[in-house]
Amino acid sequence: MQTATEPEKVTLFYRQGGSDKVYYVAIEASGSGFVVNFSYGRRGSTLQTGTKTTSPVGYPEAKKIYEKLVREKTAKGYTSGEEGTPYQNSPKADRSTGIIPQLLNSIDEDDAQRLLSDCAWWAQEKLDGRRLLIRRTGEEITGINRQGLAIALPQPLVAHARTLGSQQWIMDGEAIGDALVVFDLLENACVNLRSEPYSKRLKLLVEIAQDSGAIRLIETATTRKAKAALCDKLRREKREGIVFKRFDAPYTSGRPNSGGVQLKLKFCATASCIVAGTNAGKRSVALELYDNGRRIGVGNVTIPANQKSPIGGDVVEVRYLYAYPGGSLYQPVFLGKRDDVVPAACTVRQLKFKPADAEI
Repeated sequence: MQTATEPEKVTLFYRQGGSDKVYYVAIEASGSGFVVNFSYGRRGSTLQTGTKTTSPVGYPEAKKIYEKLVREKTAKGYTSGEEGTPYQNSPKADRSTGIIPQLLNSIDEDDAQRLLSDCAWWAQEKLDGRRLLIRRTGEEITGINRQGLAIALPQPLVAHARTLGSQQWIMDGEAIGDALVVFDLLENACVNLRSEPYSKRLKLLVEIAQDSGAIRLIETATTRKAKAALCDKLRREKREGIVFKRFDAPYTSGRPNSGGVQLKLKFCATASCIVAGTNAGKRSVALELYDNGRRIGVGNVTIPANQKSPIGGDVVEVRYLYAYPGGSLYQPVFLGKRDDVVPAACTVRQLKFKPADAEI
């Protein structure tokens, strides 16, 4: 349960034209329950205060009120970034769009070497961002996260999207800050392209997207030599990994049980884990993953002093060296919260296990 020493809080900013505003909201302990308080005003000035709870409520209800308030403010243009990059007003935020991205299974080094030599597989960088699809319908631009929910978008991204292609399309990509790197095209000019080979979808995407601005194309290597060069470059620059895609494959939503026509190799191991709770007297949290339907402990991770401590039930991203048999993570490092990953997706299938002959 949330405690008074670990309040849930967020500071949101909005800056556009002459506006430079701040909005603060927090869940705070009060008696035997919790209240949701807020303050707002021009940045640097005395803020006006208020509350969304006239009397203390249980934590689940306070959390619901808090999350609703944060959604409303971000939909109106507020962002957690101190630069206050304006976000498009998105009244449909958090509503299901029915559009789910194609998710990738992991492979090992031996598989990667085989695919580097196979001309049927193309290669791209595995980006270290957040999965994001953009749908254009006339002048309406909708962001879609990996759960298929509509989300608010940075205004520069919306403005750029309105300059591209026809009046209707859906692009798939990875959000890096306020920009989007695109790598697939699901629909164009009201034509469903999902059953078309990836080579055709990518060609059409190249014709639509630009190489600069808020939306840009990912680099794609199609020959053995180009793939090897790309892989070497990504390793030298300590990037997250490399993705392999069959040039003749359709777009299939969701993640296959195993294998697939789009695969990824991570150069450093990461996993999305569920926070089981905080460790008393320590700035660390316990981590769990699902294993055949039950949650098992996989160790603890320290939360850096400059980052907000997550609470029980949150999903967090952790980098680690490898996992021991049973799932415990060796040398885990906290990377941040993941609000675009559901707890059910946090399974032991993600893990890279310690080789039998490896030494610590």
